[in-house]
Parts: sequence; structure tokens; C-alpha cells
Amino acid sequence: MGEKVTALDVAERAGVSRSAVSRVFTPGASVSERTAKKVRSAAEALGYRPNVLARSLITGRSRIIGLLVAYLENQFYPEAIERLSHELQKRGYHVLVFMAANSGEEADEVMEELLDYQVDGIIAASVGMSNDLTRRCEAAGIPIVLFNRAQDDDRLSAVTSDNYHGGRKLAEFLVAGGHGRIAHIAGWEGASTQRDREAGFVAGLNAAGQGLFARAVSDFQFEQAKAVARDMFSATDIPDAVFCANDHMAFAVMDVLRFELGLSVPGDVSVVGYDDVTLAAWPSYDLTTVRQPAGQMAQATVGILMDRLSDPDTKPRRVALDGPLIIRGSARIPKGWTS
Repeated sequence: MGEKVTALDVAERAGVSRSAVSRVFTPGASVSERTAKKVRSAAEALGYRPNVLARSLITGRSRIIGLLVAYLENQFYPEAIERLSHELQKRGYHVLVFMAANSGEEADEVMEELLDYQVDGIIAASVGMSNDLTRRCEAAGIPIVLFNRAQDDDRLSAVTSDNYHGGRKLAEFLVAGGHGRIAHIAGWEGASTQRDREAGFVAGLNAAGQGLFARAVSDFQFEQAKAVARDMFSATDIPDAVFCANDHMAFAVMDVLRFELGLSVPGDVSVVGYDDVTLAAWPSYDLTTVRQPAGQMAQATVGILMDRLSDPDTKPRRVALDGPLIIRGSARIPKGWTS
């Protein structure tokens, strides 16, 4: 095995200083195009690869962002992770993904492990942060941004869709469609997304002189949503419309209604969801839903994180992005509304 190629070897071959080689392989560093071309050509010829770990020891920056995710069964999160990863890679950062349940205790345990990797920042996707862990990250100078979740903690930045108004749009749509027995299948009640979506939905119903006809909780879980649907729609008097707090649960409910209970969607029951994952547009579901603007949410999340990294005194921000109502065939379309 030959000797390892060093930055000094590259510098000698390219006819530049060692510091010039370092700048070429440091994201954001100032270097002329001519020098960069010479250095990269020399590096390729010699088979040189920069030692990222060694550089992190010198700079104090790993250029790794820790991404904490509660679950991937919901189709929204693989897409969100992809978009977050792309946004971070544009800025020379990489993602280290850790999984954690919604429970605060498990999330804290996983976060402890995440901190051992010397990450520069943390994005918590639908995972809550304890006050103690928030304080520790703050003391260590590690910025945190919550993605698709918010908390009542002024130290935490958060990026979500406008869940309240999204829920209200769905209520207005179902009421306009002439429904009078409107139900809600809630997600995990500890999530701000769930609370805000339901609050907006109920407010929209109340404004039309209605309330919830039925309500159940299935924690954003597919199998739980199926069980809830079996119970809710096996009664004598069933809802004529149901808002599921995310698309993942809506798919489960539609499967039960059509293939187990023999009900027509939307003939007997209108079903609406929230997220607009790719599967929602498939003809087999054709789901009416509120679209979470995942691309804009990822851009805003990474932008806030980069601002905090460049200036630790930057104040935390809360961003709620509007998500449009996407009308498809799973719910009765009111007269005058277009799909």
C-alpha cells in the first residue's frame, strides 16, 4: 500500500501554498477560480481526498447537522428529509439522521447520543425538546430548529405549515359540500400540528353553526386509524365526512371504508387529509387534502439554522407557511369549487 497523499503533496504539484489547498476544500472559503482548478486537477491526479474529520478538529466545525425524526412511516417525512438534505448540501453540510419516538424521555436519550457526534446544529422533525436539553444545547452553542412542530419555548425556532388555517379550509370545504355529520380522526395529541389543525377545523365548523359529529384519536398511526375507522363507521348513525389529521391516516380510513365496510368514497363518506404526499395523487386514493409546502419549509428551516450558525445572537424565529387546499375525488366537491 502506498503512502497517503497529503495536502502538502497537492500543493507542491499544483504550485500553490498549502493554505490555498485548504481553502479550495473548505466550503465558502475565498479562492480564485484559476487556483481552484489547479488544485483540484492536482488532487485528482494524486488521488487526494481532504480529511474532513481532521479539519473539524482545527475549525471546531464538523459541518454535520443532526436530524432527529420521530417516524418514517408517514410518507411526508422521507420527502422532507430529502429536501432538507439537499438544502444543507448546497451549503456544504451533511445530515446525520437519528430516529426517536415522540416521548420526551426517548427523544432526550437519542439527542444525548446525537450531541456526542459534535454536530453543528440540530433539526428536530416532529420531535419535542425538553427544557433541560434545550438549555444544554444553547450553552454549547448548538442551534436547534423545529421542523413541522412548534413548542411554547421562546428559545426555539420553528417552521410549520399554517396548520390552523389549513384545518379551517377543510372545514369550510366540507360544510360547503352539504355535509352535516362531520367527524375528525386526530393524530398524536401532544403535537402542535395536531392541536392547530383540529382547532382550525373546529373553528370553521363552529362558524357555520356546526360542531364535530364524532371524534377519535389514532396518533398518526396507520393501523390505529384502521381500528378507529372500523369502530366509528360500524355504528348505526355514521359520519358523512371525516377529516383525518394527516394523509397517512386518511389512506387507512379509505381502505377500511371501501374494502372492509363496503362504503363508497365519496358517495357515502367524504374523506379529507393533510400533507399532500405523493400517494395522495394516485388514482387509487385521489385524496382531497391540504398541501404542506415541504420545499419552502425545508428552505426556511435551513435558512434559520444557517443564520444562527453565522450569528449566535440571531433571535429565534417562528414561520408558518400557507398550504393550499388540493381538491381531488375523495370528497364531494361543492358547487362552484374547482378541482
